[in-house]
Amino acid sequence: MARIHVTQYEEAEGRLKEIYDDLIQKRGKLADVHMIQSLRPESIVKHMELYLEIMFSKSELSRAEREMIAVVVSASNQCEYCQQHHGEALNHYWKNEDRLLRLRSDFRNADLSEREQLLCAYAQKLTLHPGVFTNDDGTSALKEVGISDSAILDATLVVAYFNFVNRIVQGLGVQLEEDAGNGYNY
Repeated sequence: MARIHVTQYEEAEGRLKEIYDDLIQKRGKLADVHMIQSLRPESIVKHMELYLEIMFSKSELSRAEREMIAVVVSASNQCEYCQQHHGEALNHYWKNEDRLLRLRSDFRNADLSEREQLLCAYAQKLTLHPGVFTNDDGTSALKEVGISDSAILDATLVVAYFNFVNRIVQGLGVQLEEDAGNGYNY
């Protein structure tokens, strides 16, 4: 149960109602991670802009790679909400529930390519141990497999974004919806 007041769709008025309606139209439904920000409606808009930029803009990283990073970050943070939502988004591409479960428990056992393994290792280390990074901690290995500086930036943005969202979800008690994942537009 949320630890702060959340304005439900039925109670929403004015700008908040417009934002909720827009999310339903564009995303297929309204997620609890958006409604938790109902006391600051414009933060929902800015949040979605950031999410769309990081997860859907043109990148050398595929959509599946970005969702994979999101799952690894969320698993590292033990954020069930984001693991579930972004695991389902990733499985939209992978179509392999067993592989997804292995990714969530230990990415090293998920039959990943070297590139994917290195992206996951980078995501996990930056999530769990950001203070131990040195001048290249992980980036040189990414470059050695052909990942450009631009793609490394994109991976870092995904890691940072999901650490941000995991903190919102866990700090404010966002609960997994009963129909999690069903109906979202990927």
